[in-house]
Amino acid sequence: MAALPVDITDPADPRIAAFLSIRERDLTGREGRFIAEGTVVLRMLAAAHGQDRGFYAEAVLILQARLAGVAEILDRLPPDVPVYVAEAPVFNAIAGFDMHRGVLAIGRRQGAPDLDGVLNNAPSLVLAACGLSNHDNMGALFRNAAAFGAGAVVMDRGSCDPTYRKAIRVSVGAVLTVPFAREGTIGEVIGRLKAQGYALWGLSPRGRVPLDAIPPSPRTALLVGTEGEGLPAEIMAAIDTARIAQAPGLDSLNVATAAAIALHRIAMVNGLIG
Repeated sequence: MAALPVDITDPADPRIAAFLSIRERDLTGREGRFIAEGTVVLRMLAAAHGQDRGFYAEAVLILQARLAGVAEILDRLPPDVPVYVAEAPVFNAIAGFDMHRGVLAIGRRQGAPDLDGVLNNAPSLVLAACGLSNHDNMGALFRNAAAFGAGAVVMDRGSCDPTYRKAIRVSVGAVLTVPFAREGTIGEVIGRLKAQGYALWGLSPRGRVPLDAIPPSPRTALLVGTEGEGLPAEIMAAIDTARIAQAPGLDSLNVATAAAIALHRIAMVNGLIG
């Protein structure tokens, strides 16, 4: 189990410096470190600690009133992971706002597989993202991927980091369970997917065929673009594309909503869910 809890009575205590003002900072330039928030995410971090996806827990900060409720999760962490406990006034002063969840952890990602490593495990359904810059949407994409049987999420370097606090929280911890890689240009990502034998489909309101026309395949990759602009024209011209039928008068769906609909359809056709 993790180390015995240590009481923190001073928000300026240097031992909890990494937890300070998490709303204003997200450990930017953090050498693989990230902030995990909430009981569900802490449970997933504890389960992922030291596994092949490269996630580790470095420290935990718990509201005193929540300690008993997360004891079973803390038991899963090794003894070299410090656990700090604070009463509400101190905890909120550390976090920088009134944080009713009362559960925070500093995690680290290192030694995780790269794009080739993720694809070499041959997941039958992959979700790919191009230039996705919104952390809420990124988190929602991971939640959708987990819900509909996608074995990996891959994205270009221009997409936002899935390990930002808000993305992890919106994903309900799925960022810690669904293998992912973020590297290279979207052209390089597409090239790797094709080299691995994936049937690649871009999702767009301008897609050339209806979503229902995507055929079953041993390996399918669904590519989505950023909000507003969507997939670049040159990418649309180079791959197969599909659209979701919708009532007239609306420009497009939110990217996470559209991805959920498409992933559900592809997963059903390929027997990944039923």
